[in-house]
Amino acid sequence: MSTRFPGRRLSVVRLIGVIVVAAGLIFAGFQGWNQIADAASVSAKPWMAGYVDVTATPSLAFENPVSAAGDNVVLSFIVADPTAACTPTWGTFYTMAAAEHDLDLDRRVARRTQQGGEVIVSFGGAINQELAVGCTDPAALQAAYASVIERYKPSTIDLDLEGANLTDTDAGARRGVALAALQKAAAASAAPLAIWLTVPTAPDGLTEDGTNAVTQLLTAGVNLSGVNLMTMDFGSSRAAGQSMADAATSALQSAHGQLSTLYRRAGQPLGSKALWNKLGATAMIGQNDVPGEIFTLADAVALNDFALANGVGRMSMWSLNRDASCGANYPDVKQVSDSCSGVEQGSVLFADVLGASFTGSPAASAGDSSTAQPIGVATENPAATDEPAASPYRIWSVTIAYPKGTRVVWHHNVYSAKYWTQGDLPDNPVLQASETPWRLIGPVLAGETPVPTLTLPAGSFPEWSGTTIYTKGQRVLFETGAFEAKWWTQGDSPDAAAENPDASPWVALTDAQLRVLLGLPLIPADADSIG
Repeated sequence: MSTRFPGRRLSVVRLIGVIVVAAGLIFAGFQGWNQIADAASVSAKPWMAGYVDVTATPSLAFENPVSAAGDNVVLSFIVADPTAACTPTWGTFYTMAAAEHDLDLDRRVARRTQQGGEVIVSFGGAINQELAVGCTDPAALQAAYASVIERYKPSTIDLDLEGANLTDTDAGARRGVALAALQKAAAASAAPLAIWLTVPTAPDGLTEDGTNAVTQLLTAGVNLSGVNLMTMDFGSSRAAGQSMADAATSALQSAHGQLSTLYRRAGQPLGSKALWNKLGATAMIGQNDVPGEIFTLADAVALNDFALANGVGRMSMWSLNRDASCGANYPDVKQVSDSCSGVEQGSVLFADVLGASFTGSPAASAGDSSTAQPIGVATENPAATDEPAASPYRIWSVTIAYPKGTRVVWHHNVYSAKYWTQGDLPDNPVLQASETPWRLIGPVLAGETPVPTLTLPAGSFPEWSGTTIYTKGQRVLFETGAFEAKWWTQGDSPDAAAENPDASPWVALTDAQLRVLLGLPLIPADADSIG
């Protein structure tokens, strides 16, 4: 037997309201879950490790650091022997056995480890061949890497890829396969292996060669602990007047977005915090190789502040050998020295400034952080819809063609077209700025309303006629827009200019151009479209 109780039926309006509220709660749940997963994926505290040039003279006693910032070191560089490419050497000067005999390197590494520090081994550098470039036998290459790891037992290795070591894609493929196999074997043991990639950069982020190197390693199955940016030697890519710290932080911000795209393409989407944790910065302290580029102590403070605020996972510097003022007998501090910075430091060490609060352990990044809980697409898609009434410019549409300088709103941000475009998503993730026709200007501000559309005075231009002959430079009105002839034409409707601008004899005049032609005052958006 059952008892029935009278109930109230939900109206359609109320039902829709319930669904909307439920969807909002579900979305909020996804957001909260994603944020928790993102934070949980950051398993390693930020750490500091300065590079040490093993073969430089005078030799640096890295085994007895002068401050805690030197506890962890990156020994540089293991490269191929010039006459036996599958034989690892230190800078081509010493085989590993010779380095033990002549430099007492093995004992010094053991001493640094004994005192609680960590020793990272770096492969490559700017001058000599990284092992994978010269050693083309896959088995021999893997054995060469393994011999270095077995000898020094680092928890972390560093791949410093520059020049031909970076651009050689065949070498990149060999390198990825060999290291993925070694890392897999290490993961099965009690000593997992962290692998960091160090590459040159510009203020606008990783170069194409750099993004290719990341892709190759991920594709090969390498669990990449992070990408370390060489925030140095920017050359002409650094804007006039831009400080070295600003160039470095700009590079990190750009690379953060690039890594997001690279990991998403590799099927490993990560949240913002996890991606910051996978970034490192290496400054060349003092005088850089490029004349006029000097990384000061003030730059070091600014870079450290930015890195800590954003959760950058690693800080390094080139090099601990150079972390001192040059003596009175050094003739020209504008020339790079292997043993001094070229700037007056007093008693202050760059390592202490850059490494402030970077107290974590490199070994912690050997965990499987790159495949921690992926972040769902809910964080990538804004919850609210762009509203025309609250947007200064038209909402972007896939069907509309936009001439150069046109501003649109998309996902609560304002974009400007760098050139004619149709169907290109404004916030489509790209690796290089040159890959998108859109320039992000900034967010839609609270309280904004649509920018007034220019209304042309009657008779500004003659109405287009299909029977009239027009020559280059003549202007007409067509429907609600003004057009200018690019060449002789008759019977060609200006309407086609939006569909096929290259073939059309007509080009639409922008509001900015019209304001100039009609002597009307300009508005801020006009700066993008005058020309």
